[in-house]
Amino acid sequence: MKLEREAIVEAAIALLDEVGLDGLSMRRLAKDLDVQAPALYWHFKNKQELLDHMLVAMGTEELRVPRAGQAWDDWLIERTRLLYHGLNKHRDGARLAARTRPTEDLYPRLEAMLEVLSAAGFTPQEGLRGLLAISAYVTGSALEREGSRGRAADAERAELAPENGMPDLSQYPNLTAAAEVAPDPDAIFEYGLRAIVAGLRAELEQRQR
Repeated sequence: MKLEREAIVEAAIALLDEVGLDGLSMRRLAKDLDVQAPALYWHFKNKQELLDHMLVAMGTEELRVPRAGQAWDDWLIERTRLLYHGLNKHRDGARLAARTRPTEDLYPRLEAMLEVLSAAGFTPQEGLRGLLAISAYVTGSALEREGSRGRAADAERAELAPENGMPDLSQYPNLTAAAEVAPDPDAIFEYGLRAIVAGLRAELEQRQR
């Protein structure tokens, strides 16, 4: 059987969804591919390199550049939303993103995005800082979403009643008022994303004035 890098990465992502990041190993992947583990090292020098390429494959090619007539800030919000939900589609997707490093496969995407931001008026340095800040925010938000699912599952297994799981906030009027709105990780992500992009927009407008 002749292995191709793309087939290995695809099988690794499927294995990640099945067993999670802690269960993903080169030996287990080789078994699923019906090859010996050394065969994988012809394509990837170690597990970390494989993880790096898995994240690239899990990313989206959609909206590398804006659609015709789409403003840069609307494009950035929509693209970031796609990245966030893309990580959440996979088991431990956020944990994978948190421990990977950029590969050369990402350079064309980054260059295209920086061209968009440069055309909007950002310097390359400002554009890159903005993209890195958003990338960190996406990973952190997706990690929190994973954690909230785990906490909900733990509470369900423990059969915690809502009144037993919620502290008494009567002496904290602001917290009491805020707690009336259920914390939705996706809604919090949307709020933070728009705040970040609004900050980038305000910085750009101030400099242009």
